[in-house]
Amino acid sequence: MGTKLTPVIAGFIPLLDSAVLVAAKEKGFAEREGIALQLIRETSWANIRDRLAVGHFDVAHMLAPMPIAASLNLTSLAVPMLAPMVLGLGGNAITVAASIWRQMADLGADPDGDPASTGVAFAKVLSARKERGESRLRFGVVHPFSGHAYELRYWLAAAGLDPDLDVEISVVPPQLMADALAAGQLDGYCVGEPWNTAAVQAGTGRIATFKQAIWPDSPEKVLGVTRKWAKAQPDTLFALMRAISAAADWCAQSDHLTELAQLLAGPKYIDCSLDLCVPALGGDMKLGQNTHKSIPDFLTFSGGLRAAPSPAQGVWFFSQMVRWGQAVADPEAERQAAEIFSPDLYEDALGIGPIGKPQTIRLFDMSEV
Repeated sequence: MGTKLTPVIAGFIPLLDSAVLVAAKEKGFAEREGIALQLIRETSWANIRDRLAVGHFDVAHMLAPMPIAASLNLTSLAVPMLAPMVLGLGGNAITVAASIWRQMADLGADPDGDPASTGVAFAKVLSARKERGESRLRFGVVHPFSGHAYELRYWLAAAGLDPDLDVEISVVPPQLMADALAAGQLDGYCVGEPWNTAAVQAGTGRIATFKQAIWPDSPEKVLGVTRKWAKAQPDTLFALMRAISAAADWCAQSDHLTELAQLLAGPKYIDCSLDLCVPALGGDMKLGQNTHKSIPDFLTFSGGLRAAPSPAQGVWFFSQMVRWGQAVADPEAERQAAEIFSPDLYEDALGIGPIGKPQTIRLFDMSEV
């Protein structure tokens, strides 16, 4: 009789950066670590947060800022959480309606997605609309406490715009973004792949810039766990992180790209056409109908050192919550944000470290224009 496996239920959203969880289950990495991993697809990040908080999920594919918001009681069904492991770096983009892009291009927007150049051009588009008395443009983000929201706001603010006054920002589930753009309900959005590529391939949208250009090699999704579960199941958490780390290394190998894309495109996971998954996984992005750009690190998976969280990342996310009025500046809250992104549990699980990742955060700035 074989060794009994420990069941672990994980929630996920249909995005390419759920790949490490999918590979951990489908390629046997979880089973090898004694884990019977069950993946449950959800429709919104609010559902992911709530079902983790009430114990429907043991762990979750989670927006990186969400454990901080939950721990600081900034969001509903708030419970103390941790982000002990990063699941993916990059993978987001800011897409605008094709008609908006044409105006931006006429005003000098960089076709390769430089965030400073595209931001300046977008600001000029808004200025012209304001002079004509036209309504604000509406942009979608996946959740108020998300890298998407902060990247979009950072891009707009760097161009001299006020994200709360100059555009309207709405919350839309990732998988509905491209359809909302096509229907004219959105004028643009920031989302993870493959939902930018979906609009580009449909001819309705154009990628203006992307996460790797805004904040290089930054965390996008993390393994979200409640402190209660982590404390009650430390051995299971460690085994799961080892399995995901091994799965991430498998995902990172280019000769596995086709198999990974096929897994993700399947009906259990993203449930989309294969050609939507391949560009971001291979770093060969189609930004617009006639613009291809090689971005090898557009979305990256790796176990080992790259999957370790960094306290500086938690502090930066908290600083954005303060900047945009979601939280009040407070040294104790900042300390908690840093602790939530501590690499200690991950280092212990893999028997590595201390890692000593860089504690400085460098984003693009307008002086580079």
